[in-house]
Amino acid sequence: MVKCNDGNSRRVILVRHGCVAERYHGICYGSSDIELSDEGHRQTCALAAGLSALDITHLFHSGLARARLLAEMLAGTTGLEPVCVPALREINFGHWELRSWEDIFAEVGEAMAGLIQAPATFRPPAGETAYELRDRVLDWYGQLPREGTIVAVAHGGPIAALRGSLADIPVAEWPALVPAYGEWVELDESRKTDG
Repeated sequence: MVKCNDGNSRRVILVRHGCVAERYHGICYGSSDIELSDEGHRQTCALAAGLSALDITHLFHSGLARARLLAEMLAGTTGLEPVCVPALREINFGHWELRSWEDIFAEVGEAMAGLIQAPATFRPPAGETAYELRDRVLDWYGQLPREGTIVAVAHGGPIAALRGSLADIPVAEWPALVPAYGEWVELDESRKTDG
């Protein structure tokens, strides 16, 4: 268990939802509310069984169905009321949502790399920047209780943005911090400082 600077102990566990339905493979779905595949449902059940063994004190989810399902399962075994936090949603790709990555690339080419090359300013049309994603997740993180076992069911982008920000990792390296579908990571808060 990681010790925070004030002497209280907490664990922050970030869970990525299970696999999405096959028809969304190769599709930019971002913050769209899409469903899990059969494999994703199996992963969710396995996650629920494993995580319910922890002494969870706080339970959060993004509100999107693919994350909410696990939170509801955990609520059933822990008795906790899951809290919907839209800040945990995947990045909003705006007009790119539900289009194939191939079509997007055909339209904008290498410009799509702006999400990691210009994270403060590049946004898909009607979408958000990588730093806007980072800021909303960091705001949520900054308001967490200082002790307990906190589980948040979220998405690859927010998880990577939080992990990368806390470890001072450049945005270009955030994609490597995305856990696989149906996996969870525990935050290393040892580098976190107050103030």
